[in-house]
Amino acid sequence: MNKKYLLLVLTTIALYSTSSAQVFIGGRLGGGYYRRPGHQRRVQRPQQDLPKFQPAVYVTVGYGFPNLDNQQLPVYYNYYNGTVSQKGPVTGSVDYRFNRSMSIGLMVTHGTVNMPYYDYNDPSTPVMRGSLNNWSYMLNFVRYMPASKNVTAYLRTAIGINSWVQDFTDASGNKINPPAVPSDLAYQVALGARFYLSKNAGLFVEAGYGKYILHGGVSFKF
Repeated sequence: MNKKYLLLVLTTIALYSTSSAQVFIGGRLGGGYYRRPGHQRRVQRPQQDLPKFQPAVYVTVGYGFPNLDNQQLPVYYNYYNGTVSQKGPVTGSVDYRFNRSMSIGLMVTHGTVNMPYYDYNDPSTPVMRGSLNNWSYMLNFVRYMPASKNVTAYLRTAIGINSWVQDFTDASGNKINPPAVPSDLAYQVALGARFYLSKNAGLFVEAGYGKYILHGGVSFKF
């Protein structure tokens, strides 16, 4: 996907995650209220009935699968790709939840992907191996949608930069210059849920796209 359009999509989601609009339809007529036909007035829970909100810091540690950095491995027309092996990405984030519905923080991921390349005339022995070692650093926006006392759904939008170390060697172990530079853009969009096991600890699970497709781990509140 073109970087320009990808950044536009991610920025739009981030702006949506950091704003909340309320629509009130109605008016006052003769000392009472009226509603437009076909519309229902939103019934909101009285503010005094909500528990007092306390800002908090959330620290999460998780593991994503699969490592989508494998998409950054180069493709050669005269070789065919072997099976990708991977580690991670291992993820960690620190988020400051400053109101009931939003938090902002930093998300860091680390993982590696490796792949052999074979000659079409000799599929038994790799002619080259490629490896990518990645660290990513992303600004992390989370929009919360509490479902119950013990479960909170959320939308995560993260965008930032990649740091790469490339290692390509031929069949004799000699270093080969990397054929291309992987993308500097790091991003993740995911829908997840946090399950509270106690007041200050819980588990989370996510599904999304960017650095991983499935993601899970532990969460701590401070």
